[in-house]
Amino acid sequence: MNVGARYWIIPVVLVAWEFVARGVEDTDFPPPTTIVARMYELWFSGPLSRVFLTDDAVENLLPSLGRMFSGWILAAVLGVVLGVLLGRSRTATDYVDPLIEFGRAVPPPLLLPLFLVLFRAGLAMQLATIAFGVIWPVLLNSIDGVRAVDRTYTDTATAFNLSKGQYLRVVLLPAASPKIFAGLRLSLSLALILMVISELFGSTDGIGYQLLQAQRSFDGAGVWATIALLGVLGYLVNGLFVLAERRLLVWHRQATRNA
Repeated sequence: MNVGARYWIIPVVLVAWEFVARGVEDTDFPPPTTIVARMYELWFSGPLSRVFLTDDAVENLLPSLGRMFSGWILAAVLGVVLGVLLGRSRTATDYVDPLIEFGRAVPPPLLLPLFLVLFRAGLAMQLATIAFGVIWPVLLNSIDGVRAVDRTYTDTATAFNLSKGQYLRVVLLPAASPKIFAGLRLSLSLALILMVISELFGSTDGIGYQLLQAQRSFDGAGVWATIALLGVLGYLVNGLFVLAERRLLVWHRQATRNA
């Protein structure tokens, strides 16, 4: 299916939105052209030397992205390491499974008051919120990926007398990587959401803080511009991750086709 056939609905929705919003004339429901103009004014009307980023963009967008990726990387490392360890030991998984099920069932935003008490408002609280919320898809997919490794791979490693380190590096991680990457992709989307939520509480900068300030100042176009920016960021981050995943797992697709 070509690009035009896949995305024709987007301009149709935008045009309909434009006409309806101009007919309603409600400041809380601005047309897309007003939203885009506000986005340009807030973040992308800066000098060429800063890639057109304004002061607001440098002070809010960049810190938010730093927090999001820092929390995501922290959760990814912990989730993969713990997932590999638990995936290789069914007994250990049985012991901690109730804790995992309880932890993943707790909505991360509900723990914000606890994180505020433990870490106070600031970077530590924001990273804790993001990491806690996004670790579960990585952890569970890593466990499932390790458990699903074909027995043939294990027997081959035993036949070649591979050490534990070699088995982990050459056999286990590559075989489990498709499911691990699926968990990482899902957790990246959650990291963006939790980054915004964490910035709504006690932050002095960031996209979430700017969204809150726009709402408090009755800047309807600014609120919509921030929401649209989050959508664009989510789409771009997901697209870049999918591109990297395809390059890193090209061997897996080739093996699947040849199977």
